[in-house]
Amino acid sequence: MKLGVILLCVLLYLTTGGCDRVYVHPFFLVDFNNSNANSCKELGEREPLVKTFVPLSIESHFTSTYEESLRNKSEEEEKRLGVNFLKDPISILGARFYKELKKIHENSNIILSPIFIYESLLSIYLGASGETATNLQILLGFNPPSSDSHCTFKIDGHKVLFALKIILNAPLRFRDTEGLIFSKLLCLFSAPGAHLSESFVHELAFPDVNFHIRAVDFTNPTEAAKQINAFVESKSAHRIKGLLADIDQETTLLLTTYTHFKAVINGASPLKEPQEFWLDSQTKIFVPMMTVTGVFKHKYHAGLSIVKIPLSKSLFLLLLQPSNSNQLHSDDQYSLTPSLEWFQGLKSKQIHLTLPRVSFNSIFDLQELLGKQGMPNLLGKEANLRLLSNSNVTIGKIINQQLFELSPSEEDPVEAHTEENASEKLKITFNRAFWFRMYEKESAALIYFGQITNPLNET
Repeated sequence: MKLGVILLCVLLYLTTGGCDRVYVHPFFLVDFNNSNANSCKELGEREPLVKTFVPLSIESHFTSTYEESLRNKSEEEEKRLGVNFLKDPISILGARFYKELKKIHENSNIILSPIFIYESLLSIYLGASGETATNLQILLGFNPPSSDSHCTFKIDGHKVLFALKIILNAPLRFRDTEGLIFSKLLCLFSAPGAHLSESFVHELAFPDVNFHIRAVDFTNPTEAAKQINAFVESKSAHRIKGLLADIDQETTLLLTTYTHFKAVINGASPLKEPQEFWLDSQTKIFVPMMTVTGVFKHKYHAGLSIVKIPLSKSLFLLLLQPSNSNQLHSDDQYSLTPSLEWFQGLKSKQIHLTLPRVSFNSIFDLQELLGKQGMPNLLGKEANLRLLSNSNVTIGKIINQQLFELSPSEEDPVEAHTEENASEKLKITFNRAFWFRMYEKESAALIYFGQITNPLNET
């Protein structure tokens, strides 16, 4: 009996820990082809040589037949699997990167996409081998079943990526019928002559994603950055302005992910006049805002006012604002911990809601942030990426850039006024610093996360 209690306590501790906890993966994710404990060999000895191709130059005006085949490929439907197992690893990884961005930007606006950070690192994991694969697997939240870092136990990264794609398709499924805007541009740049794995690149492509592979001469970093920025801007649906600079001339591989999401608040109308927004207890500015009255789920919890807003059949927004403060909590306990209690006990209420219109653009290099987390060599020059290329490739940058907009569905502005029967409605105004989190409904996976401290600052 005592042993059972002890084991239960240990389990509870593991499942309620902070952002550095390790997720115990579902059993079906184990790669059984590499899991024979009686023949635990070096992973590299058992991995087949990869079939490769050489990308077209970034200066080429043609689209390769290989890129066309990637865009037209069909997804496997026969092995659809649950996606709930990804919500904790995605949130925990996002929390790690938010913590580093918080140190850099302090009390400024911050926006990041935990799920696209996860996708970028999972993509590299598919091309990694040996110790690099093991370390990436741990970072992605899956503890190796074996304590031997050279053992061939691995998670099946292809199954994880397939589940991730199901979640990532959620914004696409209803964007045309529900007025949402979502687009994604994925680019893989390699040094001239570098041979990339066909199977690796094939894994990264799926329908409705603008995907390009090009060769770039990184030995002239300034010119390489100029070419990449121009290429990305020309291929982007929302005219991304490139901010890429400081490329290491020894780079032979660079991965970039650009996303644009416009979240529309159904029934919301813009206010005619800018409204006050408090930067701190002494300073206020006037910003464009929108207002909506309707039935939303809400509660007060641990000093936070929490409002849940549906965006579509598959997406919802969570807004969190300190109840009695103009500052976000300095210890970040609310923002860093994937918190189930936020969703529990929410009650439907008639609410008159006022909040800022926002348009934020952010860009950061995952390589740089990994270095700040004490992992500068994880994907450095010594990284084992033999399943990505049979050339000796060096990852220079892993860029994530996102443009996130929060807008009303109505275009006609309205006057700010006191609602009739106001006593029957809860009035909530987001006129000081707050957090927002956007989730996919089925998996509860975190798509976007941000802190808004000044709606007028776009970056």
